[in-house]
Amino acid sequence: MKATTGLHCLVTGATGYIGGRLVPELLDAGHRVRCLARSPEKLRDHPWAGRTEIVRGDVTDAASVAEALRGIDVAYYLVHALAGGSGFEDRDRAAARIFAERARAAGVRRIVYLGGLTPAGIRAGDLSPHLRSRAEVGEILLASGVPTTVLRAAVIIGSGSASFEMLRYLTERLPVMVTPSWVGTRVQPVAVRDVLRYLVGSASMPPEVSRAFDIGGPDVLTYEEMMRRYAVVAALPHRLILRVPMLTPRLSSHWIGLVTPVPRALARPLAESLRHEVVCAEHDIARYVPDPPGAPIGVDRAVSLALRRVREADVTTRWSSASLPGAPSDPLPTDPDWAGGSLYADERERAVDASPAALWRVVEGIGGENGWYSFPLAWAVRGWLDRLVGGVGIRRGRRDAARLRVGDSLDFWRVEEIEPGRLLRLRAEMRLPGLAWLEMYADPDPDPAQSPPADRAPGARYRQRALFHPHGLLGHLYWWSVSPFHAVVFGGMARNIARAARRLDDEAAAAGAAATRGTASERPASERPASERPAPSEVPEDSRPPGPDAERENP
Repeated sequence: MKATTGLHCLVTGATGYIGGRLVPELLDAGHRVRCLARSPEKLRDHPWAGRTEIVRGDVTDAASVAEALRGIDVAYYLVHALAGGSGFEDRDRAAARIFAERARAAGVRRIVYLGGLTPAGIRAGDLSPHLRSRAEVGEILLASGVPTTVLRAAVIIGSGSASFEMLRYLTERLPVMVTPSWVGTRVQPVAVRDVLRYLVGSASMPPEVSRAFDIGGPDVLTYEEMMRRYAVVAALPHRLILRVPMLTPRLSSHWIGLVTPVPRALARPLAESLRHEVVCAEHDIARYVPDPPGAPIGVDRAVSLALRRVREADVTTRWSSASLPGAPSDPLPTDPDWAGGSLYADERERAVDASPAALWRVVEGIGGENGWYSFPLAWAVRGWLDRLVGGVGIRRGRRDAARLRVGDSLDFWRVEEIEPGRLLRLRAEMRLPGLAWLEMYADPDPDPAQSPPADRAPGARYRQRALFHPHGLLGHLYWWSVSPFHAVVFGGMARNIARAARRLDDEAAAAGAAATRGTASERPASERPASERPAPSEVPEDSRPPGPDAERENP
């Protein structure tokens, strides 16, 4: 038998919240990692990408799964259609069967799956579709003939997780809450650090172990108590919570979508999973993955750790890292006359009296708290309309306040391409009758109208393209209905981005001048240029050099 260290691991779902955090943990544990991704380019900018093998494929494609599993010891199955719309249970079932069959054929030593904690004593037909599908996938993998570890978790608390973001925004934004009855349901949350520890440790389980394990933290409490505990840890005033029994999971998802960045399509399965009590029935996992001192982590510490990550802008993955089903995934066509048909474009270009570096800082920092540099009401209304029709809206924000990488969600866009210092291309994920992209370029100005002042860097040129590929007549009508507003929205955006870049350069120049003055003032007067020396009358008497009689006057 092979040693249990240095295993060759396959991670599916590496572009998602848990998968993106698991990969570096496996690498640090001494394992080799291969990632299976539908869009490998989304993993390109992750700090661990150069230490892994990344292959293109889809869990619903048997051939690509078989190729990805070749030579693998441990296969992590972290794929599920949480917001998959109608038919997601069939897709989950088919994908799990393909993975199970190909894993057995490839001689994989172990499958590890992260599923949902199901309530005890509840028939499968009474479970929410989300929990029922997660449980069925676990059963399919356990029946594969490959030793399988199924980890079943309830609410995962960690910076950027959907459960944590839902908890955070509900508690922070609503000092008085009218809540559904499920806030009184008992749950056993688990910290994301413990989830990752159990996932990594499962790789070395003995071959005779093939079963499901409940994983949870030390605290069992209601969702209402979780919100109150969050308020205490976050130093918020006491929250008044009023329960309204008639709020169904469907209505709850609209309420959650209204208050939090979590879209309705994702909020509904989360709310439905809280209809029943989800508490661990055992803690047998500790026999194979022992808990170190201080673990499992309690709710208060898990919330504190997550908040610290959020406040320090050190969130490595978010719930929005994975694309939501139904979001457009087509790359930008390189040829406008491609086989797909029409491609409308709104193009803007302007010289910028700022350095290319300053212009790029503004471009890369766009969205989130910084906004979109034009007509905030129009962007807000577009976001609200998107939420009303089940889209992601504009409140997903950013993973990092200053830096972007391919695959990041950015409000209702996703980063499709980034060339540091030059190009940012965003793909729209709002509900549209077509596909849309927004490109922003920061280039040196090839033909400045005049040489820049001596204290300023050479100027830049900002280029911006909004592209739209319509689907059917409705798509064409959509473009022509909104095009009259482009001058205000996109034109204002280009102007204000240029002004923001100029301000950055002005602030940098002012800070540099202040630093220079400060350094000069610290030098002895005798070493300064004559123009900078103070007149004798301006120098305090006790600061002047001693005169010839000083020694006699001050023995």
